[in-house]
Amino acid sequence: MFIAMNRFKVLIGAENKFEDVWRNRKSTLDEVEGFMDFKMLQGAENRDEGYRLYVSHSHWASQQAFISWTKSENFREAHRNAGGHKPLYAGPPKFEGFTVIEGI
Repeated sequence: MFIAMNRFKVLIGAENKFEDVWRNRKSTLDEVEGFMDFKMLQGAENRDEGYRLYVSHSHWASQQAFISWTKSENFREAHRNAGGHKPLYAGPPKFEGFTVIEGI
């Protein structure tokens, strides 16, 4: 299994707009081979730096399944308007990928 995560630093005051973008997007992940699960997580507010942390968290059958998705039309469609939301962020998202070595 492979876990893909993107960390978003969302500007304080833009949280509702950010959450609306994610709730109202058209997702086709459930049509993608190897996709297992998706969660958007809300983290702590960092008042000193002016953002709240969010993390997108998706489970894939394998790293190759995730990579295949990133090269697909589904991926291009899902990210087509991503640049229009830059005013919500304190910098670009940070990707982190992990291969599961043990689970319960």
